[in-house]
Amino acid sequence: MTTLYLAKSNDRSPLRLAFLLIPLALACFALSPQARAVCQQGCDLSHGNTFLGTDALLNNTTGNNNTAIGDFALKSNTTGELNTANGSGALLNNTNGSVNTANGVNALMNNTIGFRNTANGVNALVNNTTGNSNTANGSYALGGNTTGNYNTANGVGALGGNATGNYNTATGFLALISNSTGNYNTASGVSALVNNTIGFRNTANGSFALGSNTTGNYNTANGEGALYSNAIGYQNTASGVSALANNNGSRNTANGVNALFSNTTGSSNTADGFQALYYNTGSNNVGLGFNAGSNLTTGSGNVCIGYNVLGVAGESNTTRISNVYFSVASGRAVYVNSDNKIGTLVSSRRFKEDINPMDKASEAILALKPVSFHYKKEIEPNGSIMFGLIAEDVEKVDPDLVTRNDKGEVETVRYEAVNAMLLNEFLKEHGTVQELKSAAAKQEATIAKQQKQIEALTTGLQKVTTGLQKVSDQLELSKPAPRTVGNNQ
Repeated sequence: MTTLYLAKSNDRSPLRLAFLLIPLALACFALSPQARAVCQQGCDLSHGNTFLGTDALLNNTTGNNNTAIGDFALKSNTTGELNTANGSGALLNNTNGSVNTANGVNALMNNTIGFRNTANGVNALVNNTTGNSNTANGSYALGGNTTGNYNTANGVGALGGNATGNYNTATGFLALISNSTGNYNTASGVSALVNNTIGFRNTANGSFALGSNTTGNYNTANGEGALYSNAIGYQNTASGVSALANNNGSRNTANGVNALFSNTTGSSNTADGFQALYYNTGSNNVGLGFNAGSNLTTGSGNVCIGYNVLGVAGESNTTRISNVYFSVASGRAVYVNSDNKIGTLVSSRRFKEDINPMDKASEAILALKPVSFHYKKEIEPNGSIMFGLIAEDVEKVDPDLVTRNDKGEVETVRYEAVNAMLLNEFLKEHGTVQELKSAAAKQEATIAKQQKQIEALTTGLQKVTTGLQKVSDQLELSKPAPRTVGNNQ
């Protein structure tokens, strides 16, 4: 028979204990087990149990090192060990659950075999049955938990509706109160993740953060009202008061007060800065800076970087960056390939291979047809006249002279290649001209020589002519004078 000591003081002297055993022994023979209800304080020395209150530890058999203080505290415990129950109804239905601590009326009241649970507050973990390693601090904290494990709730009603969810942490009034089966959620702040039911791996820090989330997963909200309206969106991150407050989309990141505030169903947006992407509801946008992209509404695929780079309502696939208007004379041109990789052209031999003279390859440009044109208004609002080539026409001449977008469509002309080919054609023509000039110079030298020869011949001829004239004149002088024949009749 278990030896019991009843006392109202700490006096454990043999005389005192013997005196108290006499009425207890008589009571044990005369009364049913429920007769212990009249006891005010008891110690079960053989098992190291302590009890105080109506029916406290009433049914314990082999359970060790339990403490029950309060009416019905640990009433149903039989073999459970290392439990502490302080409060009326605390750990009332525990049978063989161990290492539980319940402080407060009805705390852990329905626990049966759950172990390593801690409940502090009225109705804290009141419905837990077999859940393990839960901690509840506050009235009704984890009040609905039944079989969930490794949950921590700090605050009135925190995780109050959790039933089977695991690895959740809620700190704050009503934080995660509606969670039922969701796992790996963390909520810190009044009503943070207040409506979450089955969503998992969410983190909310701040009053009403992720307040409307029900089934969304992998969301992070830091700041009052951050991601407040999110219900089913997933993989969102919001840091800042009201950041992503109206969001229901997915894979969005917002850092800053009111960042992505108006987004509802848009996805894969990144906003960093006060009211960045404030009115946007589209997808795949990036806004970095104060008010960056705040004028973008339904547009998608935009990038706005810089202070007050607002963007234009409805535009898409446009990049706007502040402080790049003025040119840098000594800089290098920046290019974007079909994978949206930004870079500059390099010309050093160490970056190249298969280097060969261009030769006749550049003759393709002779078939190109330059045109004048105007860009459409959505591309160039000023409507300035432009000069250049049509990419589709160039592709027919030489497909290597055009670039394509990510869909494989012809996008633009590789003007830097055209320029190199023009240089090659110029050099070829220049060589031809030089050859012609050389030939012409030789011809001119020959002609000059011939001219001198002609002039020499002319001079010689003149001398000969003069000499002949002199001879002729002399011959004329040497002729006898003509005689007159008279008529002698």
